[in-house]
Amino acid sequence: MAGAASFAFIGFLLSADYRAASWRDVSEPPFFAEFELTGHNGMVFTEEDFEGQWMLVFFGFTNCPDICPTTLSEVAAVMEGLGDDASKVQPIFITIDPQRDNPTALAQYVPKFDAGIIGLTGTPEQIDETSETFPIFYERIEEAAASDGYTMGHTSHLFLFDTQAGFAKSWPYGTPAQDILADLRERL
Repeated sequence: MAGAASFAFIGFLLSADYRAASWRDVSEPPFFAEFELTGHNGMVFTEEDFEGQWMLVFFGFTNCPDICPTTLSEVAAVMEGLGDDASKVQPIFITIDPQRDNPTALAQYVPKFDAGIIGLTGTPEQIDETSETFPIFYERIEEAAASDGYTMGHTSHLFLFDTQAGFAKSWPYGTPAQDILADLRERL
């Protein structure tokens, strides 16, 4: 029974990524990162705070059992691989679970990856507004075995924004750090 539930959940995540990947028609103009959220250090950040830097943005949640920590580990490997160029890139983790992921929870989570990642959160309304701007997909899924009785389904792409906060590229979950690093090096 647990195996079937796991299989169904993985299927849901894959379909969520498919739905999220289909949100853009290539003929549409590019989109820009826009947000006003609270950092894990208690400071409020907007995209303007990162003007002149590339932004690597990932949406997830701290109770995520696999996709989020794996992707943030890949981000850490990318940042390490950038060497002196790391100062040109700001990794950002935006929660899609503001009910549990307050600044304190993020302050305990993002430093584990030791990559200068800034964790951002806000009110549910701010997170909804941010998700529409990017755009991404996420939803709460009731699951008795999960922490607090629920988990989150979400887009698992890593987004890259240029120095003016314009969308540059995204990589699907599972893209190796060396592939992301090679692509990013060409752009810096």
